[in-house]
Parts: sequence; structure tokens; C-alpha cells
Amino acid sequence: MAERKHGVPAPPTESAIRSGEWDGRDLDHETFRRVLFVDVDMTEMINRGSAFEECTFSQVRFNVSEHDDSSFVNCTFRRCSFFDATFRACKFTGSMFDGCSYGLLKVEGGDWSFVGLPGADLRGSAFHGVRLREADLTGARLEKAEILRSDLSGAWLHSADLTACDLRGSDLAALDPQVTTVKKAIIDSFQATVVAAALGFDVR
Repeated sequence: MAERKHGVPAPPTESAIRSGEWDGRDLDHETFRRVLFVDVDMTEMINRGSAFEECTFSQVRFNVSEHDDSSFVNCTFRRCSFFDATFRACKFTGSMFDGCSYGLLKVEGGDWSFVGLPGADLRGSAFHGVRLREADLTGARLEKAEILRSDLSGAWLHSADLTACDLRGSDLAALDPQVTTVKKAIIDSFQATVVAAALGFDVR
């Protein structure tokens, strides 16, 4: 299980859905609380406004699924696949990810504060206008990813690889270039001043 901040364990589940075929299914404002999803195929699922609270997803396939204005609050994702999945204006506050794959993941808006993505391979993923406040991205691979106009304040970026990552418009106050790989990362002129100050330069 992904390490939660302050040692808080995953919430216990109270019911289970196993080996379900949800591919192509439409979810419309449905609610799930403390449900364990195991080996469920959600490929190409369309989800509008549904709420998942303190649920656990194990080996669930979210490939090419689309989620709008939905919430996954304090959920746990273990060995799930998010290939080409899209999340628009979704809330993932406090959720944790462990051993998942994310190829071409797209996130547009929404709140991913306090999310745990330590060591996640997010190469080529896109986060546009996302709140990532105090997100755990320790050791995450973000080469050639896009984190545009996003709130990274207080994010954990130690040992993260941001090589050639497009960071324009994002809050980089938590970025320490001395413990994070930033070679060829793309930033704007204002961000350059922030990074220079973090390195100890006297910017005038």
C-alpha cells in the first residue's frame, strides 16, 4: 500500500465488487462509499458526477475512460491502469496510488491536494489547471509531462525527475532544484526568478 502521510492507513471497506465488466458503462451521479473494487474493467467508461468515498481499487482498468465533475476522496488505488484516461474537474483529495500505470493520463482542472503519487511513472502525462497542493510526488517520473497553471504549493518533489517537463504558469515555491532533476524543464520568466531565489541568487 502507498505510504500515507502521518501513517494513516487506508479506510476499511464494507462491500466488494469483483471481476466486473464495466467497460463502456455510463455512470451518472452514482455514489459508492467504502467499496472494494477488484479486477474490474472500467475501460471506456463514461462517468459524470459520481462520488467514490474511501473506496479501494485493486487492479482496476480505467483505460480510455472519461470522468467529469466526479470525486474520488480518500481512495486507494493499487496496481490500476490509467492509460489515456481523462479526468475533468474531479476531486481526488487525500487519495493514494501504489504500483499504477498512467500512460497518457490527462487531468484538466480539479483538486488533487494531498494526493500520494510517490515514485509514479507520469512521463508524458498532462495536468492543466490542477490543484496539487501538498501532493506527494517524491521520486515521481515526470519527464516530458505537462504541469501547466497548477498549484504545486507545498508539494513533495524530492528526487522527482522533471526533465523537459513543461511547468509554465505553475506555483514552483516548493521546488528545490538541488534535490530535484530539472534539466531542460520549461518555465516562464517569473518562475525563473522564483527558482533563482531558491538557489540563493540575489535577484534584482
